[in-house]
Amino acid sequence: QLSDQQKMSELPLNQFRGVYLPPAPHPLNKTLAKGGKWKDVDSAQEKRRSFLHDFCKKYNSRKKLQTHLMHLVSRIYVEDRHKVLYCEVPKAGCSNWKRVLMVLNGLAASAHNISHDDVHYGKHLRKLDSYDLKGIYTRLNTYTKTIFVRDPMERLVSAFRDKFEHPNSYYHPVFGKAIIKKYRHNAKEEALKTGSGVKFKEFIQYLLDSHRPVGMDIHWEQVSKLCYPCLINYDFIGKFETLEEDANYFLQLVGAPAELKFPKFKDRHSSDERTSAEVVRQYLKELSKEERQLTYDFYYLDYLMFNYTSP
Repeated sequence: QLSDQQKMSELPLNQFRGVYLPPAPHPLNKTLAKGGKWKDVDSAQEKRRSFLHDFCKKYNSRKKLQTHLMHLVSRIYVEDRHKVLYCEVPKAGCSNWKRVLMVLNGLAASAHNISHDDVHYGKHLRKLDSYDLKGIYTRLNTYTKTIFVRDPMERLVSAFRDKFEHPNSYYHPVFGKAIIKKYRHNAKEEALKTGSGVKFKEFIQYLLDSHRPVGMDIHWEQVSKLCYPCLINYDFIGKFETLEEDANYFLQLVGAPAELKFPKFKDRHSSDERTSAEVVRQYLKELSKEERQLTYDFYYLDYLMFNYTSP
């Protein structure tokens, strides 16, 4: 195996296509998770892991993803002290996860006094694509790799509410203007100028358009394209729906300090109601039956991989 890796590391980067990483996730080291209280969380974890592994075996036999290695690992954050790799899925607890990684890394004493801007724009954490090939392979093969996911429709509605229903100096002028211009008939001058007030139906028209006026964005990109769960074998699959217990169990597994607990607070717009199944239902009412079906189809792989029931 090493000689294969050495051979690969001598290839120019543009030949890194169709990389197939180790076929099975490592068994989790459970020696640090003490006490019987983790039994149910652990059992759910094992089911998720084997479900994803079985799905990928079937899926990969039909279709091999051809992806550049650096792109494959570009969303993965590295925490070297506790040997953790975390693939960031926006709108699935990622801000608080980055706070936790900063504490694990010794960059902050507590997750509670790290600001939103510090988390997202502070450049405190390294990503896996910033290492050389040997550094990437060593970490992929020896660190504990985790991903936290969320029901795809909830994640989508949460992203829409966050980026388009609140003032935003990036999403309104960049995405909002282009969306209103293309999908709103007789748009008013003010809306075209500011890009504010995008309706959910217009946002979905943009999402489903193969000729989108602006590109995709990580906040609504499919998890299958952010983290490549069939090419990178994640050792731990957390879900937003059971975020705290999953996260706290994971922290035990990697030997985090006993006093470090996953933060409970909502990162922004804390007075807003959380995006729940009921909130999602209200938004989906604005779409036609066909639009709802096409939106589901867009996230079909995410639904399958992580065993979410279709809405």
